[in-house]
Amino acid sequence: MDAAAPRMARVTRVLGRTGSRGGVTQVRVEFLDDVQRSIIRNVKGPIREGDVLILLESEREARRLR
Repeated sequence: MDAAAPRMARVTRVLGRTGSRGGVTQVRVEFLDDVQRSIIRNVKGPIREGDVLILLESEREARRLR
């Protein structure tokens, strides 16, 4: 798959809120084209388990919450 192409990923778990005011949610996503691979991403706005995200950049992973 082309590295520059957007990839679709499904939210499998909501891990918690982050950011200075809690405006960002940290989620674990698994890619629809590669179910074995899952990463942690930060998402701004309303999100829940089962939502599908289109990730323009899929190599970078968010740091874990403390």
